[in-house]
Amino acid sequence: MKWLKTIQSIVITLLAALCVPVAVAKPIDMPTVILVRHAEKAEEKLSDPLLSAAGLVRAESLAAALKDAGVVAILTSPLQRTILTAQPLAKARRITPQVIVLERGGIARHVEAVVAAIRKLGAGDVVLVVGHSNTVPAIVEALGGPSMPMLCESDYANLLVLTADAAGGVRVIRSRYGQVPGVATDPDCK
Repeated sequence: MKWLKTIQSIVITLLAALCVPVAVAKPIDMPTVILVRHAEKAEEKLSDPLLSAAGLVRAESLAAALKDAGVVAILTSPLQRTILTAQPLAKARRITPQVIVLERGGIARHVEAVVAAIRKLGAGDVVLVVGHSNTVPAIVEALGGPSMPMLCESDYANLLVLTADAAGGVRVIRSRYGQVPGVATDPDCK
């Protein structure tokens, strides 16, 4: 019987040596992030225009679309069009939006500050980020999502949802919202 235990021990040792450990990716500890571009801006020739009538309707549509999403935080840039886009949801949820300043260093510094604010939230939280055509794709990428082109200047209806997936990556769900068409009129716009 002693020889049987020796053979078992050898077989177990050989099997253990043949087994290749499988690395299991650690899930990313991040909240659910909802990203939108600000709603339609007024045709003012100002550097910081208000929302147009269509933009105000879209902001209300955003609040309606996200009313049951469990949003606990809202991040905007300091520009009126992002603040006004977030305002109906902020009011309904009784949330004071966090304004992420536009520092020297441009878009890259702003994106870093937005991502840092997102990372301070818990994995179970839901955050709305209202950005711009050039910041929304950069935020997606900085959070580990795929590289995306800038949003088209004439398109305001995109709604992106980022969640951590089981493989340790970031999953992006792309949708649209609002009653106002918001569809790109530029033929080069995808």
